[in-house]
Amino acid sequence: MPKSTVMTRPNDLYKVDFYAWTQQQAELLREKRFDDLDLENLIDEVASVGGSEKREVESRLEVLLAHLIKWRFQPGARSPSWRSTVGEQRQRISKILKSSPSLKSYPGGELELAYLSGRLLAAKETGIDFSLFPETCPFTIEQVLDENFWPKEVGLYDQS
Repeated sequence: MPKSTVMTRPNDLYKVDFYAWTQQQAELLREKRFDDLDLENLIDEVASVGGSEKREVESRLEVLLAHLIKWRFQPGARSPSWRSTVGEQRQRISKILKSSPSLKSYPGGELELAYLSGRLLAAKETGIDFSLFPETCPFTIEQVLDENFWPKEVGLYDQS
């Protein structure tokens, strides 16, 4: 028995097979069949793509800050993997900002919130009490994103 050539309705396909839905929507756009598009879900998904870029910047900034904190407060534990992680996070953030210039100021606006998350992560990974790290970010956003910036060693009780 031949397979049915009836096209699944876009809204139904969205609910049962997201990937197939995306491919179907792309094909409809290529064919300029705008009346057949699932506009309601398509609008939500396009908006979501921009949100995912912001979430990626936030996540990478948190990891970057955690490693800069560890670098500053645990100089004896510094490792090539920490250096690599810092470099990778900076590179990935830079790549996002280059492909989405409208997000250029976004990391600066998220610095303090990302620092809080980075501080929690650094405490978890080092076993150092969270309250021993500075309450506010000791780095500027320019320093955080600068590939040549490496925090100077500071003891936990000497945070000047």
